[in-house]
Amino acid sequence: MIELHPQLEKDCFILGEFELCALLLRNDASYPWFILLPKRRGISEIHQLSETDQQQLMAESIYFSHCLEQVFKPDKLNIATLGNIVPQLHIHHIARFRTDASWPAPVWGANTAISYEDEQLALIKKQLFSWFDDNKQQRFQQAASSGK
Repeated sequence: MIELHPQLEKDCFILGEFELCALLLRNDASYPWFILLPKRRGISEIHQLSETDQQQLMAESIYFSHCLEQVFKPDKLNIATLGNIVPQLHIHHIARFRTDASWPAPVWGANTAISYEDEQLALIKKQLFSWFDDNKQQRFQQAASSGK
C-alpha cells in the first residue's frame, strides 16, 4: 500500500486495493464518497502516469462506477480529480442523489462531514465486497483492517 497524504489518512477509511489503485471511503455519511488512489509515488496528474497505468486507471474507474450505479442507484455520479489541497493523485467517485445535502451543488465544503456509524460502515463494505465477488472483471483485495 502506498503512503497516504495526511489529509487522506485523516479523512478516509482504506477498503482495499485494485491492481493500480487503493480504494478509500471518505468518512462522510452524507454521501457514498469514494476515492481511487493510484499506488504510484510522486504523481499529481493523470498524464504523469505511464500509458499502461492510465489505461488501468480508466478500467478501474469504469468498473467501480458500474459498482456504484448498481449498489447505490444514484441519480448522478460525480467523478473528479482536483488536487488543490491534496497533491497526491486521487480520483473522487461520489454517488449523488437529488435528496442529498448539497444537491445540485458540488459537495466540496458544502456541509460538515458526518462520520459513519460502525453499522453504516459495515453495511457499505458488505454491499461493495459482495458486488466485487459477483463481478470479478477487476481483481480486488480487501484491506486487512479496513477501519480507522
